[in-house]
Amino acid sequence: MPRKCEICHDARAILRRPKTGQRICNECFYYVFETEIHNTIVESKLFRRGDRVGIGASGGKDSTVLAYVMKTLNERHDYGLELYLLSVDEGISGYRDDSLETVKRNKEQYGLPLLIVSYEQLYGWSMDAIVETVGRKNNCTFCGVFRRQALDRGALMLDLDHIVTGHNADDVAETILMNLFRGDIPRLSRCTEITTAGDGYIARSKPFKYAYEKEIVMYAYLRRLDYFSTECTYSPNAYRGYAREFLKDLEFVRPSAILDIIHSGEAMRVASDVQLPTLTQCEKCGYISSNALCKACVLLEGLERGLPKLGIAKSARHAQEILASEPTVHNVGKAVEPVHFERLREKAQAMRDRRLKHAGASPCSSAACGGERKACACIPDSTA
Repeated sequence: MPRKCEICHDARAILRRPKTGQRICNECFYYVFETEIHNTIVESKLFRRGDRVGIGASGGKDSTVLAYVMKTLNERHDYGLELYLLSVDEGISGYRDDSLETVKRNKEQYGLPLLIVSYEQLYGWSMDAIVETVGRKNNCTFCGVFRRQALDRGALMLDLDHIVTGHNADDVAETILMNLFRGDIPRLSRCTEITTAGDGYIARSKPFKYAYEKEIVMYAYLRRLDYFSTECTYSPNAYRGYAREFLKDLEFVRPSAILDIIHSGEAMRVASDVQLPTLTQCEKCGYISSNALCKACVLLEGLERGLPKLGIAKSARHAQEILASEPTVHNVGKAVEPVHFERLREKAQAMRDRRLKHAGASPCSSAACGGERKACACIPDSTA
């Protein structure tokens, strides 16, 4: 005899939730999945009414489900958000070009504006060219650093208040394990935060922080969402892959292991006598950095000088030692001078002022806000 749904006790159960073990029907699964995301947004106070929110869209399952759920919840609960799709073209032939076609279809399906920024456009290098230069061993370091900064650059071009990404519970747990194994205290202390400062001007958050990857896949399948499912061409040798396999083994033995690791990470506290890096701005591009030059600028410098080891040095001091001890092999001359972040921030602020003026409003004069619509009572709370 078919089992009944453990929530509605009416429809036939068609799945067992990996997160809780409940046997439920598809309609109840949609409800609990969406409600949990809504509760995460409300309890963490991620947004304010009127925020312009960019959804980091890659065309994969996580970002596609995120776009669908954000649009659904925004309409259902009247968050009052302006939603945009923001994509990064890393320049990976046979992978990113195909996934971006999915994003373009999502744009039409969800009726959301789309901006695509590319490594070639921002830095003068594509990932294909980078891998050709540095090989496949450390290419993910370059891609991760450039993608984070590219998202912030795109957000400023759109004058966004907030970026949301599809990082799920599995991703967060993997990151905790990776930082733990590496002994990376600064990253370990902040990798569990649901919202981070981004470039210091735009907030970035993870609404799927407590959502299991398996449930996101189930949701995308049952909702028949249009997403791209091919793995990145250059990812098989990534360090994260080993952490992922270890986590899957743990989950097989103990399904709650993913959330257990996240909660353990949240409970960790850095001792008061541990000296953490002081954040400042990159002298070259103005991006947030704990050194004179941000990681992206160091990576570009290494590529330009034909010294790829410069970009993957263990520390800023090590990078300087490499620069001093190894002569420039050749000057590639590919890199473009990235637009300084201060200039991008000024343009974004000018766009914001024009928008407020057109809407008949004026920038807030509160000292806590400074006209930048940061945590201030000038914007009504949307978490109703």
